[in-house]
Amino acid sequence: MNMYSNPHRTPPEASSALPPPARPQRMPWKVSALLAALLLTACSSTPLPPWPSAPATRTSAPAPLPRVQPGTVVPAPLGQAPQAQAPRQGAIASPLPPPAPLVVQNEGPMAPPYGAAVAARFPDPPMAYSTPGLGPDRRAFTTNAELGQWLHSLADPAPRGPTRTKLLNLGMSQRGEPILGLLVTRAAGTEPANLDTSGRPTVVLVGQQHGDEPAGSEALLVISRELAHGLLEPLLDRINVVIVPRANPDGAAVGTRVTANGVDMNRDHLLLNTPEARALAKVVNDYRPILVVDAHEYTVVGRYLQKFNAIQRYDALLQYTTTANYPEFLTKASQEWYHQPMVAALKAQGLTSDWYYTTSTNPDDKRISMGGTQPDTGRNVNGLKNTVSLLIETRGVGIGRMHIQRRVHSQVTAITSALRSTAERAANLEQVRSFVARDVSAQACRDQVVVEAAATPTQRELDFLDPETGADRAIRVDWNSSLTLRPTKTRARPCGYWLSAGSTAAVERLKMLGLQVMRVAESGSALADIYRETARESGDRQDVIGTIAGGKGIVRVQVSPVRSAIDVPAGSFYVPLNQPRANLAVAALEPDTQNSYFANHLIEELGNTARIMSPPALVFEDIN
Repeated sequence: MNMYSNPHRTPPEASSALPPPARPQRMPWKVSALLAALLLTACSSTPLPPWPSAPATRTSAPAPLPRVQPGTVVPAPLGQAPQAQAPRQGAIASPLPPPAPLVVQNEGPMAPPYGAAVAARFPDPPMAYSTPGLGPDRRAFTTNAELGQWLHSLADPAPRGPTRTKLLNLGMSQRGEPILGLLVTRAAGTEPANLDTSGRPTVVLVGQQHGDEPAGSEALLVISRELAHGLLEPLLDRINVVIVPRANPDGAAVGTRVTANGVDMNRDHLLLNTPEARALAKVVNDYRPILVVDAHEYTVVGRYLQKFNAIQRYDALLQYTTTANYPEFLTKASQEWYHQPMVAALKAQGLTSDWYYTTSTNPDDKRISMGGTQPDTGRNVNGLKNTVSLLIETRGVGIGRMHIQRRVHSQVTAITSALRSTAERAANLEQVRSFVARDVSAQACRDQVVVEAAATPTQRELDFLDPETGADRAIRVDWNSSLTLRPTKTRARPCGYWLSAGSTAAVERLKMLGLQVMRVAESGSALADIYRETARESGDRQDVIGTIAGGKGIVRVQVSPVRSAIDVPAGSFYVPLNQPRANLAVAALEPDTQNSYFANHLIEELGNTARIMSPPALVFEDIN
């Protein structure tokens, strides 16, 4: 569970009879004597040292990190005052090539959804951000062609200084649009191996998984420029950054939430049915980030006005990974090292924030729920890849271009805070990741694993805005908290999972998740729990809003594990759980959950999989 109670927990020794875990984890670089005293030893029986003290709670933005040049600091916040005409000191102006012809598709004139009293609560920030889509006379946000030009202009093949940039072609959308990224680093090269040996953790920033949420994409264009040759460039002495401004180009082109085939790609990170979700999975596999930031926007009026006669108040809603089996120390790092400083940074800019929440599309259901607990979103799946995984949602869906500078400012402020937190805690984060990788691997064959968990129902006062006066209005609501999970289904943790030789579709998806899958080279037998079906029905995948877009119907099955000796034929597959991403295998392969590969027809029969309950005496070949 994503709770922590014992900061001195000692990971059990991994069974020597199990196959070796997949890729070894990167070790921290040489650090000062003070930090060296905190580092873990290589022995998996050594407990994690006492949790490093978090900095004292700030009432203002964190102090800026030093630039490379003595006596110069990184100004905060980013942005350029409207009155300033000259380029900022330390930033290099790189003109874009002539823009492609603009085809306005994603924005038309719309009537404001609320009056002047509400609008007055959200004044523009004291600086103006500049991207192709933020021009004062624009009706459309940055097109994908303009986005490509922007990133091309920053991807200088001949760096002028220590900073290196590389344009990343991550894949194609369903309609043939490129999904592009930018790597910014001061490593010796731009290949993943160079980043691994750089001694700097990597951050991945993702925007616009939902096409009707543009502020994150525009903010990441600003961030990319400032990292490449601007105010954030000094952070590259401590971190590497991969920026994917727009993960869903097709949805962005027409202003829709879903991909071209109608799928909500942010619910596709375990199943990986869409090329867009697969592109992001490959980025995380290749660059092994310590932090993934997912930039979204949330509905401002809509069902909140309908249910509560109120309007959303907060500039930003925040949440980290909240799903079963998320390592407890990553939860602690998410809260103390990222969430708390981010709240302080937003407050210092006069921006309001709260935990992320949403509500069902059912008008009679007035419950408010935090972000979901299912292992299907980018936030939760990337967390199970042993990253700190953060969701940043700004107020934007349903209000067109209103307050766009403030929305971008909120994103830039929050993302910059996350980058700074990573730089400040680089050594601590590598220490925690090293522990977590060994600890998750060592849990194979031991204790219990949570198969499903749910949020905890409670109540709280939540601030909204009065739609007429714009004044704060506190409403007491039923609140489903994802910060404390309730296990609803647990089982003994297996040593691994067996899959039949015909389960190649599931095997390919598991490999895309970064899991080690082994082929059985010689026939044998193993002690296993097979699944005995006790009930079955058809249904749809659900989240806290309602039915998930793009689903094809699932098999809802109830099972009872039955201990048995099974034959394991040559050519079948084995997924060991003594590997760092083992909890993703649990999420995918326990059949009686809505996100499982069985429920979603990637495994056709229950007899095609089994839980291996003792270290198997089999001969394997690695197919990764």
